[in-house]
Formats: sequence, structure tokens, C-alpha cells
Amino acid sequence: MTTPAAPTGTLTGLPSLPPLLLRGALRSPLKRPRPDADFPRTRLVLPGLRVDLARLAAYERVCGFPTGADALPVTYPHVLGFPVAMRLMSGRDFPLPLLGLVHTSIGVTRRAATPATAVYELTVYVEGLARHRRGTEAAVVTELRADGGAEPVWESRSTYLARHRVDGGAAPRPEGGPASAQAEPLPVRAEWRLAGDVGRRYGAASGDRNPIHLHPLTARLFGFPRAIAHGMWTVARCLAAHGTPDATVVRAEFRAPVPLPGTVAYGAADGRFELRGRDGRRLHLSGTVDPYPA
Repeated sequence: MTTPAAPTGTLTGLPSLPPLLLRGALRSPLKRPRPDADFPRTRLVLPGLRVDLARLAAYERVCGFPTGADALPVTYPHVLGFPVAMRLMSGRDFPLPLLGLVHTSIGVTRRAATPATAVYELTVYVEGLARHRRGTEAAVVTELRADGGAEPVWESRSTYLARHRVDGGAAPRPEGGPASAQAEPLPVRAEWRLAGDVGRRYGAASGDRNPIHLHPLTARLFGFPRAIAHGMWTVARCLAAHGTPDATVVRAEFRAPVPLPGTVAYGAADGRFELRGRDGRRLHLSGTVDPYPA
């Protein structure tokens, strides 16, 4: 028996993020997350996508990437796909509440350099739900194809956690991911003092103006004593320092929020990187960079 193809929705432009975030927030109290819930199967496709070079330059500056390079930073296609992902995740048929949803990990495969001036086709879909020891985790896939290309030149898989009470255990994580929180700290390569406006500057460059990242007052509304850095800013900042080959596989796990302002220690060795608190005790982020194909 042939499995029916997933429905496809074609977009004419990138959605506006603020209305989607508001829609998702208003619908959050109505959601009842569980790992066996149904989820949207539609693949949203945006053809003819061109990169706004001014916005790209702002992103490069705030994340520490060199500006003016012909190739997109390895994390930038996530920024392009984020509004499309929010369109899916703010919909009625997405079972997890957007409020309180935590970005727990991202894996990126870039098969070749992605020129900033090329034309792309962007595809985003929800891959599935899984039980987590703290609730339910959704996996969202983003793919970037060169115009007319059959295979993605770049793809990512992000996991988002909705915390709730669960019965029974969670499926174990696959082996080979970033180092655990108990691992010995990596050699410190740099210490970064983060200003209180990092969240606002990254939000302006990326479009992700989640209130928890913008100001202490808005962060307190969601239970944070201070604003916290975007998780995708922390991984981008680390990769800007670490460097990545044109063809690469990146994996990162977000361990703990980075409060703003603050000081963090960037460590790296043997294809691994991490971000810790200044004293080395608290692990905020851990990740790996490998060549593709492995």
C-alpha cells in the first residue's frame, strides 16, 4: 500500500512574525500537549527566495561572522525558515503551546556553500512528536534548495519541548551527540562580556522578537529575572568563532539560558564547542562540528 504524499502549501513570501507569535500565544492555553497527539502534515514551500543582504549583514555583525562574504553563515537559513516554522507551530492543528516552548537542540547539514546572492526554495514541515522525560518534543525540519535543485543544499532538524507531566520513561537520545553536562570543560578560547541589548540587536536582525529576549521587564512576565540570549544567537556566536567547512554537519544542544547582561566562556577542542558560565560550572550550550560526509 502506497503512503499518500504529504500535502503542500505554497507561500508567496515570508510570513510576518509578530502576528504569528501573538496568534500562538493566544491559542496556547487551549493546547493539551501529548506525544501521541496528531500534528500538521503540510509541507510549506516558499519558492524564489532571495536573501535581503542588508538584513544578512546586520545578522553577521551581531553574531560575529565576517560581513560581505559570498556564502551564507551556516546558521542563517534557520533565520530564513523561522517565520515559516512559526506559521505551522502557531496553527490550531499544532498540539504544543507556543508559550513556554523551549528550543532544545538543532542539527544542521550543509552539503555545499550557500551563496548569499543565489535564489532558493525553502521548505518547512513538522517531522513528528516524541515523548521526553519532561513532556513532549516536536521535531521541525527546514530545507533549503538551490533554485531548481532536487536535493537540499542545507537542512536542519530542530527540537522544541513543551513541558508537562508525563507517565513512564522517555526514549533515549541517540549516541554521538554533543558532550553531556557532566563532561570535563573544554579549553577556554575566549571570554565574552554580553551586553544587555544583545537580545534586542539579534531580534532586530533575525526578526525573532520574543519578549523573553528583549528586556528585563518583559522577561519577568514569563518567569525570567532578566532577559536571556536567543539560543540561536549563542550557537551562531560559537560557530563564528569556531569556523565551519563549506560541507559540514553541526549539532548543538541548548542546556541552560544565558542571562543578559553577563559573561560567558567559549571553549573548543577536537571539533567540539561549548558555552559555559564564567566560572565554568554552568553549561549553557554544547555542540560538535564535523565534515560532510562524515
